[in-house]
This record gives sequence, structure tokens and C-alpha cells, in this order.
Amino acid sequence: MAHNSGDSVVAQCSELIESLIQATLKGKIRSKNQVYRQLDEGLPTGSGEIFERRLAERMQAAEQDTSLKGPRIVRALKMVEGEWANLQKKRQVEEKVSTVTAQISAATGEEQLDTLLKLLDPNQPQPPTRDQLKQLAKSLEAENNETLSKGIVSGLAAFSNLEGELVSWMYEAGGRDIGFGSEKRRGPWQHWAKRVDHTVPQQLFDTLAKGESVTELASGWSRLDESSWVQLAILLHYLKQGLVKWFDQQPYNVKLGKKLSYSTFLIFASIEASLAQGFSRPHLKRGSFQLMQHSLRSFAQREDFPLYGGVFAAFDGGYLQDTLDYFGEPLKQVPGTQEKARLLTLLGYSQRTLGRYEQALEFHQEALEIATAAKDQRCVIASFNHLARVHVLQKAYDEAKNFSQRALIMARQQGDALGEANALVNYGYSEVFAARAIDTPDLAVYEQAIGYLERGRELAETLGDFQSKALAYNSMGIAYSISGQSGLAIETLEKALPLTQAAGNVYLQGVTCTYLAEAQRALGKVDAAVLYGALGMYLLHQIGSSEWRQGAGLLRVIAGELGEGAFEQVLQGQRRQVIQWIGVDGFDYLGTLLAEY
Repeated sequence: MAHNSGDSVVAQCSELIESLIQATLKGKIRSKNQVYRQLDEGLPTGSGEIFERRLAERMQAAEQDTSLKGPRIVRALKMVEGEWANLQKKRQVEEKVSTVTAQISAATGEEQLDTLLKLLDPNQPQPPTRDQLKQLAKSLEAENNETLSKGIVSGLAAFSNLEGELVSWMYEAGGRDIGFGSEKRRGPWQHWAKRVDHTVPQQLFDTLAKGESVTELASGWSRLDESSWVQLAILLHYLKQGLVKWFDQQPYNVKLGKKLSYSTFLIFASIEASLAQGFSRPHLKRGSFQLMQHSLRSFAQREDFPLYGGVFAAFDGGYLQDTLDYFGEPLKQVPGTQEKARLLTLLGYSQRTLGRYEQALEFHQEALEIATAAKDQRCVIASFNHLARVHVLQKAYDEAKNFSQRALIMARQQGDALGEANALVNYGYSEVFAARAIDTPDLAVYEQAIGYLERGRELAETLGDFQSKALAYNSMGIAYSISGQSGLAIETLEKALPLTQAAGNVYLQGVTCTYLAEAQRALGKVDAAVLYGALGMYLLHQIGSSEWRQGAGLLRVIAGELGEGAFEQVLQGQRRQVIQWIGVDGFDYLGTLLAEY
């Protein structure tokens, strides 16, 4: 019986192909849609493999046909082939939708959200298209699941309303202060709040625009239904994907490009984590936490994940550290994975820039353990390099050199040029500060350390890596400054400064300005010392780094030497140049910082 059934399907497929060829030759086929409909109606489910085989055989015969009809038959078969591919896609969608609908229907009440979220996970091999979600909504409606169906439809509709406005907020900002923040730096929130027609996302965007607590907002949504939650989840999902795709396609520069893609992942993950913290209903809390994991995993799996930092460019004020701080606790609930190790590396780096060295060590040590277990060698090397840098700041120079050497050996074994460049810089940096600690007068010690820094700089330059090159020049300039070679320090740090800007690394910009100020003062160039001291102080304070106090301390010393009146006169003399960097508001804020110091 099975054999006869198989023969019947083969015959059915052959007859359909021949009928389509003859209809085309006779001019009875006026559109591709006719072919598509006949294939859809004439081919039983499960006959795809047989149909493809018969189509290929018929195509081969047609291509060998030397009669006048041969080329016309080939053209007809190619049209059939194209519409068969379209039908295949449709049937695959239907099969997937049918499977997911059955899974959701089989799940109990609150578990249905978990099933839907697995489908939405962008990290799976074939995430659903919007058309698939629309079909899923129809399928769920047919199963009387109006809650999820309505949420999917309204979520897709909300995104459609905003899709054309995805990046228009940037043009309103005139290309200035683009990024994520709530006041000075214009994010998309206020723009989107005016253009979305649905209450829940409108309230969320209003809250973000005002810099208020998303957690408190979610706490107040005690009666939020599952449909509204699904709407919000789908809207956030597509807004994030749309922004990342757009940013990734922009030319690499400070304001637009990969740094904004990184920021997008972090900001949306922060929003989702805040929602998870605020919701009182367990399944909405759990669902929001899953959305956060989706965002962080997508970020951590990128080939260009910033293992050596540099994500500060797109944030203002305390917004970045608030965002990164937030993930410390939620990540404790995530199992040890390669993605978690990379995220912990980023968190450790952020803690170091904020002057929280013990927390930084904890993050980097845990990242090292997880990356080692996951055999993520690049992350292991990065963890060694970061641990070296933190140990220098803690004045544990032997440990710093040890971690730098381990990073260097492993980077060369693995062919990780970026890791090697950072390891060379870190080893030289460690040697400089170790020599400074014992107040050695021997310049040869510094020269040897600077040799490592120079090799790291050359390698970073070969790689075209702004971040590592900026770090190398910055470290060399500090080494010259510490060893009393102020002229070379200024020359080197002035090379570092534009690189830190190109890399979008506000932390390195601030540190470079601070040491430039010290080197300028050592040569008696008070005006330049005040200029760079003010910039270093302001930039580091803007990202919440405790190192802003170094620049502030230098300015207070200069003010003591000159007298307050003369110092104020020098500062006002640098007003135009300061404003070019940090704007009028930034200049006006300098007095507040000096008073706070």
C-alpha cells in the first residue's frame, strides 16, 4: 500500500509540473500568483521532497531539449521553481506556527508566557519574523487565546507606529549629544512617547525621559494584564533590534556606530531588569528577567564585544554606572556561561574606572574562572590584563606584573594580538609604577618599562585598534611624567588625546588630560595646566570616576600658589577652549566641583 501511495504522489507531482508547463506555453499563465495557487492547491503536505526531485529531473531534460520549445520550457520551470520556494517558506512558517501554538496551548496559564519568550529569543538559530508572529496571533485567536493574540498584535502595531521614527530623534538633536540619558543627552524616549498610541509604552517612555524609576513604575502596574506585558515585550524587542541594526551600519566614529550599539544592548537590558525588579506578579517578573538575559546574551555573543572597555561614549552623567551597577545582582542568578564571563569583564572594567577596586577584582576573578571553564581564551587573556591593571591601582605591583606576564604568554600562544598589545602595555605600566613606589633615580628602569609600552603601542597601531593605541600612548605619557621627563610626557599625551576621543573612551580622555596638566605645571606652563586640569576633572566626574579628585587637587594647588583672584583670571582666560570641549554648562560647573573638592 505504501508503495502504491508513493507512486501516486510521484504521478501527481509529474502531472502538476506538466500541466503548469503546458499552461505557460499556451499563454494561460498570466502571473506568478497563478502558479503559486496551483502548487498550493495541487501538492499534498509532505510531498515536497518528491516534487523537488521530479522538478529537477524535468529541468535536466528541458535543458537537454534541442527543440524550439526547450528554452521556453526551461523558463516555465524556473518560474515554477521560484514559486515552489515561496510556497516552501509559507509551509515552513505554518508548520512552525502550528508547533508553537500547540506548545502554548499545552502549557498552563502563566507558563504560556515562558513558551512565547523562547520563541522571541533572538539568540536562537531562526528567530521568528514579524509575519510569523502575525500568523501566530491568528492561530492563537483561533484557539481562543485572546490574551496572547491581542498582545502580539498590539505589540507589532506599536512598533509599526514607531518604525519610521526609530532614529529621527537623532536628527532633532542636530548630531549633538546623541546617546542615552535623561536630560542633557537626548535619547529617544521623549520623542517616542509623543508618537506611540498605547498607554503602557507611553508611560514607560515618559518615565525614562524624566529620568524617573522604571522599577517604581512597574511596581505601580499591579493590575497590568498579560496582554499589555506581551505588547511591551514585543515593542522593546523590535526597537532594540532596529536601533542596533541601524547603528551597526553607520561609519565608525564617536557619536554613531558600534559604541551606540553597545549602549543600546545595555540600556534595554537595564530597562528589562528594572521591570523585573518592579513587577510583583512572579510570571511577569520572570518574563522581564528573561528579556534582560536575551539582551545581554545578544550583546555578549558579538564578535566585537568590548573585552577591553570603551562603552562610555554614549552615556552622560551617572547614567552608565547606574546601568552597569544594576547588572551585578541580576547576573548572580544566571548560570556560569561564556556570555556571563564576558559581561562580568565589562562590569569589572566599569568598577575599576569608578574607583571601586575591590568590586572590580571580584568581577574579574569570577570572569576568569568562568571563562577558563568555558574555554573562552580571549576572555581569559582579557581577565588577566584587567586584573593586572587593577593590581597596579592597588599598588600590588608584583601581582600586576605576574598577571601581565600570564596574559602575554597566553596571548602569544593563542595568536591574540589585541590581548598581546594590552599585556605589553600593562607590563610596562606595572614596571613604571613599581619603580615610582621605591622612588628609583635610575632612568634605565623607566626606559626598560617604556620599551614594553612602545612595543604595545606598535602592535596596537598595526591592529588599527584605537582603544589599545590610546591606552599605550596614555601609559607612556604617564611613565614619562612620573620619571620626570615632562617634555616627552606632554608630547606623548598630546598624541594620546585625539586617540581617546576617536575611541570614544571618556575615562582615558579624563586621565590623559589630568597627567597633561601635571606635566604642563612641571614646566611652569600654568595656563595649559589649568586648561587640562579642568577638563580632566570634569570628564572623570561626568562618568562618576573618583579620579576626578586628582585634577581638582592640582587646580587647588595652583590656586594656592597664584591666589584665588589670579587663578580665576587664568581659568577665565581658558574659557573659550574649555567650552569647545564641554560646553558652557560644563564650564559653569567647574566652580561647583572645585568647591566640592
